[in-house]
Amino acid sequence: MVEGSLEMIAFQIISNVGSAKSLIMEALHAARGGDFVLSEEKLAEANKFFVEGHKVHASLIQKEAAGERVDLSILFMHAEDQLMSAETISELAKEMIEMYKKINN
Repeated sequence: MVEGSLEMIAFQIISNVGSAKSLIMEALHAARGGDFVLSEEKLAEANKFFVEGHKVHASLIQKEAAGERVDLSILFMHAEDQLMSAETISELAKEMIEMYKKINN
């Protein structure tokens, strides 16, 4: 289970998915430059951060499902928004990287 205040949990999510989004953008820039090895490395590293952010989020869902009250705040809503946008950006970047690969072949 997640330990700490909801604010600290939100910051854990924001921090992890923020790192993931930055790495995803680095992967996309590497692919645009034709460095697909670096691009894949950045995506793998980004995925580790995304998974950590998602684990924290999932633990809150489990906590609430177990009957514990989880109060929502604007900060937590922001954390969820960042989590979802990181997932969307990741999927779009993967598609774009595949397009760069086809263009360079």
